[in-house]
Amino acid sequence: MDTMWIVLLAVLAILGAPLFAIFGAASMLLFWALPDTSITGVANDVFSEKFADSPLLVTIPLFTFAGYLMAESGTPQRLVKVSRAWLGWMPGGLAMVCLVASAFFTTFTGGSGITIVAIGGLLYPALVSDKYDENFSLGVVTTGGSLGLLFPPSVPMIIYGVVAGIMIEKLFLAALIPGIISVAALAIYSSIIGIKHKMPRTPFVGAEAFKTFWEAKWEALLPVALLGGMYSGLLRIHEAAAFTAIYTLFIEVWIYRDVSFRRDLPRIIRDSMTLVGAILIILSTAIGFTAFLIQARVPMMILESMEGLIHSQVMFLVALNFFLIGVGMLMDIFSAIVVVVPLIVPIALGFGVDPYHLGVVFLLNLAIGYLTPPVGLNLFIASFRFNKPITQLYRSVLPFIGLLGIALIIVTYIPALSTWLPNMLEANEVDLDEPLEDEDLGFDLDALDDDDDLDLDALEGDGDDLDLDALEGDELDREEEEDDDFGVLDDE
Repeated sequence: MDTMWIVLLAVLAILGAPLFAIFGAASMLLFWALPDTSITGVANDVFSEKFADSPLLVTIPLFTFAGYLMAESGTPQRLVKVSRAWLGWMPGGLAMVCLVASAFFTTFTGGSGITIVAIGGLLYPALVSDKYDENFSLGVVTTGGSLGLLFPPSVPMIIYGVVAGIMIEKLFLAALIPGIISVAALAIYSSIIGIKHKMPRTPFVGAEAFKTFWEAKWEALLPVALLGGMYSGLLRIHEAAAFTAIYTLFIEVWIYRDVSFRRDLPRIIRDSMTLVGAILIILSTAIGFTAFLIQARVPMMILESMEGLIHSQVMFLVALNFFLIGVGMLMDIFSAIVVVVPLIVPIALGFGVDPYHLGVVFLLNLAIGYLTPPVGLNLFIASFRFNKPITQLYRSVLPFIGLLGIALIIVTYIPALSTWLPNMLEANEVDLDEPLEDEDLGFDLDALDDDDDLDLDALEGDGDDLDLDALEGDELDREEEEDDDFGVLDDE
């Protein structure tokens, strides 16, 4: 690509041109520069089996629609009530309520901004009224917005699986333990703050706790039904997405009646599909851009240059963490996935990093990048939502960034936390390509060699019961008789 085009695209990006337009223009210009390739050569990759024909793409609008339905219904209020009834008795219980409810909500909405507005808008005034420090309260609601990225059926996880070419179900399992570790780290910190400042608690009342759970039972059972269906084999990932959308529509419109079928549903469909359209157009143009980078062997060249500087997997993971946090600050998560993942996957495999472990590290880094000053996306959303200076948000999130950083170190350098559940699932799967073992057949093949059970040598023995030579003689006589019979027929 000529320098003039590079400068022009950079200027357009600085002036605020849409990201998909920058990706699309760069893709066409790069393919045009190839010999014997037209400017439309990028379309071959956009409409390839890897992207346009992928059955996983249908899950994005379905899960997004379900998340928007929840956001527009009474789900946030019910989640807060049930979480407070069950967790409010603990030290720092209201902060834990915020973390758990935010993680659950982001799981289905797929967007941290929606969670900050919906859950944070409910709980920030409650935290302040319960005498929690204002900066701590801002930090909790801002951080909670990105916690659900590591829990199924997170849309960013699905997109990562599509781009990286790995199984979504195994990625869901790989992220489960790291996601729990991240939430647990922040929950422990919240408990320490609650004990230190003697924050008020909500007494646990069994009847009230079960009452709130019963009110939210339809939403609370959704993750159980979803994951149970996928890992029992009843539902594949795209079928699980369809089940989630239909289930959510049914309970919000006809059971809870929070959403009007005629008045609210058309607006929710329009808003959710507008977001899906933005995601897909960025994905499609970025796919073409990354296809050129792969065709030009850019990942291999980066790997070759890194091998002179980085000599171990640990060093590579350290460099990767710093790089990804920077990416998370500067790019939205969907663009980061489609641009960065095709570049780092071959390099990571070259250093022996498990692909599912890499996915977890990637997503956790981007979750931290959302919070990292000066340009983390969640900082600006929270500043706008709660009408606070952005510099105050910088101070409020620093302790939470530190805790998530500790969780990131643990997850990054103990790969078994990410690989144990996927490996266990793989071990339980039936592999028809492997030879059957003795126990699969129901008897012992070695027993066939035992003299007591079956003596193959005896078949050739000179006993009266069985003489193979006699059998051969009889067989020859029989063949001669048959030949004679056919001869007679021929004569006739």
